[in-house]
Order: sequence, then structure tokens, then C-alpha cells
Amino acid sequence: MFKKVLSFIVFFLVAFVSYLLFNTITLKSKQINYLPAEKIDISDSAIHHLARAIRIKTISPGKPLEFDSTEFYKFNDFLTATYPLTSLILQKKLINNFSLLYKWEGKNKSLKPVVLVAHMDVVPVPEEDLERWTAPPYSGKIVNGMLWGRGAVDDKVGVVGIMEAVEQLVSSGFEPDRTIYLAFGHDKEIGGLNGARAIVDYLNKEGIEAEFVLNEGYTIARGLVPGVLTDVAQIGIAEKGFASIRLSVELGGGSSSMTNAEVASIVIDKAKTKLESNPFPPEITKPLRQFLRHVGPEMRFQDELIFANSDLFTSVIIGNFQQSEADRALIQTTMVPTIFNSDFTNNTNSTKVTATVNFRILPGLTIENLIHRVKEIIDDDRIQITLNDFHSEASTVSSTDSEGYAIINQSIKEIFPDVITVPNLVTGATDGRYYSEICDNIYRFLPIRLNPDNIKAIHGMNENIPVDEFKDVVRFYMRLIKNCD
Repeated sequence: MFKKVLSFIVFFLVAFVSYLLFNTITLKSKQINYLPAEKIDISDSAIHHLARAIRIKTISPGKPLEFDSTEFYKFNDFLTATYPLTSLILQKKLINNFSLLYKWEGKNKSLKPVVLVAHMDVVPVPEEDLERWTAPPYSGKIVNGMLWGRGAVDDKVGVVGIMEAVEQLVSSGFEPDRTIYLAFGHDKEIGGLNGARAIVDYLNKEGIEAEFVLNEGYTIARGLVPGVLTDVAQIGIAEKGFASIRLSVELGGGSSSMTNAEVASIVIDKAKTKLESNPFPPEITKPLRQFLRHVGPEMRFQDELIFANSDLFTSVIIGNFQQSEADRALIQTTMVPTIFNSDFTNNTNSTKVTATVNFRILPGLTIENLIHRVKEIIDDDRIQITLNDFHSEASTVSSTDSEGYAIINQSIKEIFPDVITVPNLVTGATDGRYYSEICDNIYRFLPIRLNPDNIKAIHGMNENIPVDEFKDVVRFYMRLIKNCD
């Protein structure tokens, strides 16, 4: 009897290991090799144009009254003067005074157009951080082959990179078969409602249906994907949703010398504690599963074995992603309390208290379901739960089998032949979320390289880009436009 049981165990183990190895061996690489494109000469003037763009303070402030329209008018004039052929050949439309939409008419009207998206605005630099910058944030200084300043990475690099590419193509006599739109919003950093949202409304009214949209999002990651030794160009095929929920309660106040179990601030604090103690469960969504399938064959054997058998090792994969805040955002709807208000003074209990909690939502979870879950967790009828006006659902998931994905993938490989390309979920909010009304396939990729050091500069300090890497940005957009034919 013992021998039979032992034989069965051995047979089971052999079969199980064989199954794991079979899945691992048959997990074929999804990388397609392309011949590197000819390295087109990019004039040094391109980097000086980006430097000039950085010096124009197109800041999206936290308070609407601090918006400086003069700087945005300057930026518009800068683009017109710097790219005269683009301004002459392409049709230009001003949206809500500051956002720009260029139309480069294609020769073949049967082809759906492509929309290239970037944003002109940047986040402000706190006064206390100014002295900690290596070069002043709006100086556009070039030092030792590096260009410094706000917008060098997010996202004037995209605006200027696209404009440089189009200007050079126009000057060479190139005419696209497919119509190309250039869409530059002016308020992405504060939600994009007057910029990208208005641009999409206009395109929708014009009956435009795009083949694909390419916006900022992921980049070429260097040393940021554990288990992969090569640089990884991540193409965002979806992005998380965004919602802020206000919790408010109004109860009787009184002197702080009196003990009161019904203090409003304590009621709100308990509600926040309940939410923090009941996080949304982690899950592997469709875009993350696509990432695993593409990156798995490029990893070390032990990691490849786990990713090739992701259905069996789901808990292991989730455990690995929970090791860092950035990776955890890929597997979980996250929650962060952001604002707390009360009428509290140092000798009275608050009668009315509000707290705002921000959620970043995984694809598959609707805002309606999110609010329902919040109400269930808090379970307190005294607390009013209100959805803030500015919110967006998690995006749909764009295809990795589309013509658009293939064009972007090919263009990356031709300009950056040393990288692997993988799809993934973008955890932040981009202007791309608005374009679902005119296109099914929206991708999020910016052709710059980020590493564990310079990634901190996004919305932080010492934003910079190497001069040579910016020239590759221009080359990428030139190649992409040509490949659209």
C-alpha cells in the first residue's frame, strides 16, 4: 500500500513539474525583431528649441485665479515662430484659447487618422524647493550634455519632439498617406477638462474616428523592471480611473472641556480607519496579464517559470507586486486621504467635519461599485458620502493585436533596437482617457529613458534629459509618422 501511495506521489510530482516546464518552454518570446532605422541627423537647434520652451512658464496652478494666460499665449507664438513650415502646411485650430489642434491632411482619405497627443502645461515648483534644483527649474540650462528644467520629461519634451519631427518631415517634402492630428492640451496637470476634453469634443463633432491615439504614459524603463536585465519599453494599453469621495458629518458641538462621544471629527476618523483596514483586494487585471505574457519570456528562468504558470502562481505574483508602492498600484485599487476640514478651534468640538479620500481605480471596477463598497465598509448613516465633480472611470483596455500597437512597437524597435517592448497598465491619469469617444485603441508611451534616479524628478526636483536622448525622441516621432503609411 505504501509503495502505491509513494508511486502516486512521485507520478504526481513528475507530472506537475513536467506541466510547469512545458508551459515555460512553450512560452515563446513575443518580441519582433526589426532592422534599426537609419540614424537621421538631428540639429542641435532642436535641443535649444526645447530649452526655450522650458523657459516659458506654462504652469497649471492649483488655484484658477493664479493661471497666467500670458505665458500660454507666449508658448503659442513660440510654436508658430519656431516651426514655420508646420504652421504653413498644417491646419491649426485654437481650442478654448490655449489648447492646439493641428491637422496634417493625408493623401488617402480611406485611411483612419492618427492622433499624437502631448500637453503644454507643467506642474508648479514649490518655493521651498527652488534652491534644491541643480539648475533653476525654468532656466532651460544645458550643462554637460544635460538639459535641465520643468517639462524636460513631463511633457514639453513630447510637444517639442513631435513638432521637431513634423517640421523636419515637411521640410524634406514628405506628405503622409494617413491624416495626422497633433493635439496639445493646456491643462492636463489639473484634469484636462478645458484642453483634451474640449479637443475630443471638437473631433467628435467632426465625426473623426481614429485608427489609434498615442499619448504620454510609460517610457523606456532602465533597471525598473525586476528580473529583466535589458531596458523595457512599456506601452500603456489602459489607465486606472480616478475618483475623490467626500465624507461629511454634522453633529452637535460644544466646549472641548466636555466629553462627547458624538464628536464629528472622531466619527470621520473612525470611517477613515475602517476604509484603511479594508483595502480593495489585489488582482491581476487584463493589462497586467498581458504584461506578464510579454515580459515572462525575457526574464530569468525561475521568474519565467512563475509567469508562464501565472494561474497557478497568482498568490506568488501578487506577493511580489506588493513589495513596493509602485508595483502595488498595478494590482490594487488604492486609497489615500487627501483633505481634512473642520470648524475646530482650540477650545471647541467641531460641529461639521469633512474628509476627502482619493481612489485610483483598477479596470473592471466602476465608480458606482466603488461608492457602494465604501458605504458598506463605513456602515454609518450619519456620514454623507459624495462623489467630487472631477472623476473618470478606469479606461477600457486597448488591443495588443491592432495595427496601431504594431506601428508603435515597430517604431520603438527601429529607433531603440536594444529594448524589449511590453504592454502594461498606467497607474496615473493622462489626457488619453478622454479619447475613447473617438478611438478604441489608445496607447500611452513617451520615447525617453527613465531609471530609479531620474524617475523621481517627474513632478519632483531636477527634471532633466540628456541631449542625445532628446534627439532620439525626435527620431522616434519621425519614424512613427512614416510607419503610419
